[in-house]
Amino acid sequence: MFGRRKKNDSAKDGGAAEQVVDGVGSGEPDDAGEQDGAATPRRVNLPPAPRPDGPWDVSEVLGNPADGRVDLGGILVPGVEGMELRVEVAGDAIVAATVVLGDSAVQLQAFAAPKKEGIWGEVREEIAAGITQQGGIIDEAQGSLGWELRAQVPVPLPDGQTGAQLVRFVGVDGPRWFLRGVISGQGAVRPESAGVLEQIFRDTVVVRGDGPMAPRDPIVLKLPNDAQMVPDGVQTEEQEGSRFGGGMGQLERGPEITEVR
Repeated sequence: MFGRRKKNDSAKDGGAAEQVVDGVGSGEPDDAGEQDGAATPRRVNLPPAPRPDGPWDVSEVLGNPADGRVDLGGILVPGVEGMELRVEVAGDAIVAATVVLGDSAVQLQAFAAPKKEGIWGEVREEIAAGITQQGGIIDEAQGSLGWELRAQVPVPLPDGQTGAQLVRFVGVDGPRWFLRGVISGQGAVRPESAGVLEQIFRDTVVVRGDGPMAPRDPIVLKLPNDAQMVPDGVQTEEQEGSRFGGGMGQLERGPEITEVR
């Protein structure tokens, strides 16, 4: 089942947090890492790291890459029993997909990248700086998917107070693409419980295409032909009782994802 919401909904449900998540798609690369010299590990102009366990480029998959995966055009998302798949709309384009599984979720978004350079290092710096400026807390840690950011992102509560949404930003550089994941809910509160979501991220296949794209441009997605669209806010019987507020049920939305009640 597919849920759909537009990015301009963020003004009423955590726009500040969503702005940080969107930051990967805009702005010029930051070369501060090079200026710091030996004091800070260099993050820019580095080649993509090996990906022995994925995510995969479509050219690396034997057989039909769509087998066992949902074909969204720019990415092929592994199907897992009991999951719900939602899409993120920017204007007329679908630019992200979110897999909701129990009390956790992972948002997947692919971007174009330079041919011989990875961008995850500098993107982490930009996301961390944006969240810190908003008053959030960032911890950079080595996780099962490599270097990641574990963040407490400030979000408004219904009573006008400010709360914190726990999220994990993960990313992997591929050949001319970059795949980012945003894990929320119990998968962010207790990273050790996010094994299935992390495997979904690893098993995702990116289809960048051969056409020219500027670095950091989103790789546009499409809906499968047999997709059943459910407008945002419409609840089905299967969705009742499912939530991924990370232990904070008063929060209706996290960064770029919609809570299902």
